[in-house]
Amino acid sequence: MENKFKISFTVILILTIIGCQNINKKENVSEQKETALVQMEFGKWNNQNDSLGVELDVNNFENWLELINRAEKIVCNDSIPKITSTTDSEIKTIYFRNTCSKEDSFRIIKTKNVISIYNNKISKNKESGIPLDSLENVLRKNIENNGENLELSESPEKLMICIQYDDKNDFENLPNTLKQLTETYYRITNKTDLKILLVDKKYFSPPPRPKDEI
Repeated sequence: MENKFKISFTVILILTIIGCQNINKKENVSEQKETALVQMEFGKWNNQNDSLGVELDVNNFENWLELINRAEKIVCNDSIPKITSTTDSEIKTIYFRNTCSKEDSFRIIKTKNVISIYNNKISKNKESGIPLDSLENVLRKNIENNGENLELSESPEKLMICIQYDDKNDFENLPNTLKQLTETYYRITNKTDLKILLVDKKYFSPPPRPKDEI
């Protein structure tokens, strides 16, 4: 009887140890998954405080102009508009380089340094309607140009990506476009200093003339 009791106790002890080991393994796997979650930040200024970022939720806007107006309000309040996407392996935050029109800041950007994405089509100088499938080719030409071709970007640091939709087009594809942009840029440069502007058709319009000149 005593032997049976010892055997039973030994079996229970072994099962308890195995159970604890399995729990520890699961906890370790969970910790490894959390550790493996990559955080990437695109377009962030070097001295930027994380608390300045204000999230733009694409689903909260009925049209593109509403989103643009919201982005401008954020900037005019000394904050920075951003969009964050999360997957099982990555948290990606994209900060936008929009400016505040109330500050009378002149938007002087050379067209050679701009790649436009309008209604999911790429435009560069006189070329338009380029499919997004050609994004890597267009980006690479401008990034690696270094001022050689006068029609392309002067340098990677001056390259600006402007994204625009009109009110007749659904901009639900914006997150996918941003995903493709960031992945392609990082693949070419291994950097995250991508400069993206969310714009409308008025963004690059010249400022109004002072009243005393009219």
